[in-house]
Amino acid sequence: MTEQPVDLGFARQVLEEEGRAVAAVAGLLDERFVRAVELITACAACDGTVLVSGLGKSGLIGAKISATLASLGVPSHPVHPTEATHGDLGKFRKKDVVIALSKSGETEEVVNLAAILRQDGLEVISITGGGDEPSSLERIASVPLTIGVDHEAGDMPAPTSSTTATLALGDALAIAAARRISFTDADFAKRHPGGSLGGMLRPVMDIVRFKAGQNLPLIDDHLSVAEALEQAEKNDGRRPGAMLLVDKKSGSLTGIFTDGDLRRLVMGDPASLEKPVTDVMTRSPRTLPDTSLVRDAITLFREKRQDEIPVVDAEGRPVGMLDVQDLIALKLVRD
Repeated sequence: MTEQPVDLGFARQVLEEEGRAVAAVAGLLDERFVRAVELITACAACDGTVLVSGLGKSGLIGAKISATLASLGVPSHPVHPTEATHGDLGKFRKKDVVIALSKSGETEEVVNLAAILRQDGLEVISITGGGDEPSSLERIASVPLTIGVDHEAGDMPAPTSSTTATLALGDALAIAAARRISFTDADFAKRHPGGSLGGMLRPVMDIVRFKAGQNLPLIDDHLSVAEALEQAEKNDGRRPGAMLLVDKKSGSLTGIFTDGDLRRLVMGDPASLEKPVTDVMTRSPRTLPDTSLVRDAITLFREKRQDEIPVVDAEGRPVGMLDVQDLIALKLVRD
């Protein structure tokens, strides 16, 4: 085998061809796609399971589609078609739905499994390459979906465009089903408590260390800078990197004064400590509602580079302050 130099132009061509294959699938969607989503959501509503089956590369794509469905609130498992017909048919129940994958629509093991399950009254959604004449799997299926791919990117014998298009269509089914059942970020977080995805979907108050009434003093904004600092120093334990200033009457947030602000003030004119803190604080700072998710804090940090973020209730009263170090400690952002 003679090694050839890496051709970036050829690689780009492969990606462009696969991109066009995915885009073409969008043009094939019709009422059959709607019916497939309805079958999937009805299955989930009656505590059924969406079982996804394919052989070879289609089986690997099917496992990913199944995993996406499960993560979006639709119970799902991949099933090997050969094992299913050799003792695993007991996994299938009448309230389940099957998604059967085969580019040719003629893969013997998949077609046989689909035929058995249709005879048992199960609904079968097929995903095939399509063609001028319906394949065996399309004729068996309750809802036949096609990807319309007759050419693989790169002119290689291995499936490329067809598997990419199948995966994209599976994603569209899963996401459309999740949207139909009103699957929320909170639902997703319950299924992904670990890792960065789970971390970003946690309520922001779960990770706030400095909380009003506990270890975050709220300073009246009528004080001088020196008086405000004196009030802040009465706080036991670790001191936050900023003071939150509030209106004495309403308790609403009026400003923030950070350690950096103090340093610049003292270096410029030490006598400025006697100034009213309202003269030197940042008025109406950017805040997060206490109903926010961690991802909202990450967005604010990345877009505005704000290291201390006040968290306020519906009336604008501070309930806590998020320090960027909290996000760094959770490995949700980099220092």
